[in-house]
Amino acid sequence: MKTIAIANQKGGCGKTTTAVNLSACLAQRGCRVLLVDLDPQAHATLGVGIDPYKLEESVYDVLLKPDRSVQDIVRRTEVKNLWVAPSNILLSGADIELVNRMGRERVLEEVFSNVTTLYDYVIIDCAPSLSLLTVNAMNFVQEILIPIQAHYYAMEGMKQLFSTIDEVKKRLNPDLKILGILLTMVDTRTNICREVVRGVRDYFQDKVFKTEIHINVKLTEAPSAGKPITVYDPCSVGAKEYEDLASEVLGVEKEVPRETTTAPQGETVFHGEEAV
Repeated sequence: MKTIAIANQKGGCGKTTTAVNLSACLAQRGCRVLLVDLDPQAHATLGVGIDPYKLEESVYDVLLKPDRSVQDIVRRTEVKNLWVAPSNILLSGADIELVNRMGRERVLEEVFSNVTTLYDYVIIDCAPSLSLLTVNAMNFVQEILIPIQAHYYAMEGMKQLFSTIDEVKKRLNPDLKILGILLTMVDTRTNICREVVRGVRDYFQDKVFKTEIHINVKLTEAPSAGKPITVYDPCSVGAKEYEDLASEVLGVEKEVPRETTTAPQGETVFHGEEAV
């Protein structure tokens, strides 16, 4: 089983969009995938069509109640091979309730230890903070995928994130690796975006995925329908780009980056100097 955390303490950088759509793309290629929503906002739960307000149990119950197991709360999604461990607002209190527990950084590892043979991938959508829950995720997973919005402030926030990763490697999980840095919300019509993309690639070099996720209206619409982009609009640019990302995660060669992209009729995508 491969375990991946989608993490960045900065909000609005595409963590949940990436967690949901990467999970769906891997599942559609035949991998058995468990998407774990570790964010009290429960956006990943909503993104696969499950109403967090109607849940009787969630990740919160598994973390705080020793008699509950992961399989008690896992829900099947409409995507074949994709399951979700859903979240709701109760999870916002987990940090406080876990703080006095012995081995509090390893709770997630303990409760998920019995699912290692059930899935090919476990993908965790972390909250936009470097909280105890995020540290738990970093301790449990093998690799971290870091989405970065192509914006100046996003670069500034990376220092704290890498400091936390280094601390977790030193004290808890020495085998933790960075799977890759993903540039999201790319709009290369603007000078600042092009400069940020160039700066990220120059500084982090081969740690940056070749795939870039461009600003795309279909990606913003899909969560409101409770569907991954590959289900909501499989012919959209957003779907193709997340399929490209899945290929990189699986180690499949592909031709990237694409210089231009033709959007399906009625779709707007910012990919290059103009919106097409």
